[in-house]
Amino acid sequence: MTKAELVAAIADGAGLTKTQAAAALQAFTDAVTGSLKKGDDVRLVGFGTFKAVSRAAGTARNPRTGATVARPASKTARFQVGEGLKSALNG
Repeated sequence: MTKAELVAAIADGAGLTKTQAAAALQAFTDAVTGSLKKGDDVRLVGFGTFKAVSRAAGTARNPRTGATVARPASKTARFQVGEGLKSALNG
């Protein structure tokens, strides 16, 4: 599903225009991004949890050349699936 398809699905499901649905989706992604940047988790009960995690610096290998390169420490986001979503996918 692309972002445009998601916007259309939100618009149909909530009775909104596509412009309103796009604004709602943007507000959602901005809120999640802001919370993760502050180090807070975003918990959606029954759906899942977005978490900010830190990756330690290390070494990586360039698969094309085989050369090792230094990988700096960074932050990334993880998503942990909730029971409701897991049940919907498996049942």
